[in-house]
Amino acid sequence: ALAGKTIGIRVDQIWRSWDWISEMWADRFRDAGATVTFWRSCGRSGEEGERMDRELKDWLKTIDVAVVGLANCGSCTGWTVRDAITAANTGLPTIAVATKNFERFAHTIAARGGRSGLRVHVLPYPLNECERADVMQVAEEYFDGLLDVMGAQLVAEKSAA
Repeated sequence: ALAGKTIGIRVDQIWRSWDWISEMWADRFRDAGATVTFWRSCGRSGEEGERMDRELKDWLKTIDVAVVGLANCGSCTGWTVRDAITAANTGLPTIAVATKNFERFAHTIAARGGRSGLRVHVLPYPLNECERADVMQVAEEYFDGLLDVMGAQLVAEKSAA
């Protein structure tokens, strides 16, 4: 069960659809008794990139599970998977989130990064071009699949008496 856990959701500065989806999923996690924190990835080169790397590593120390997205273009797939590998390498249960068009690329990058078994939850493509109501429908429809990929459930199963 996720109650009492801190779920960390990594967002970026590009995909409004991922902001919407992650906000809805965060509400579902909170309703189940989890705490949710967000970390937003920004510029990843130069001094800002070094600061982002430090922030990511510090944030990872505060969470129990990492949900990292969104792999929805070439470079953002690379950074999503890189950040997911960073999380997984700390021992955190980690899920990368990708759209269908970037699923294979996400797995390829994960394998090249030494994490061929990285869990990837796949959403339909396109997303960002859709209206908010349509994106929220996807968020709802794909939440249970996220739990499956996480190997988690919202509430603890009650044992039979």
